[in-house]
Amino acid sequence: MDVLRIILQVLLVITSGFLTLLILLHKGKGGGLSDMFGGGISASAGSSGVAERNLNRITVSFAIVWAVVIVLLGLIQKLG
Repeated sequence: MDVLRIILQVLLVITSGFLTLLILLHKGKGGGLSDMFGGGISASAGSSGVAERNLNRITVSFAIVWAVVIVLLGLIQKLG
């Protein structure tokens, strides 16, 4: 059980880091803090629609893996 817990904790750290980076890569939708830090300037240059859709899919995939790891760690904690 300890080996599984360590594997899940390492996976949690990795997915948390990648999820943070993936969220920061998303293009600002206008208004709010993204415009304050220069998001409005690059809005006209933006990425292609395909790249944005792929980034969305990758982000959702990492978020699902992250959530599953959190639930599994909680179950292991409760059982162990």
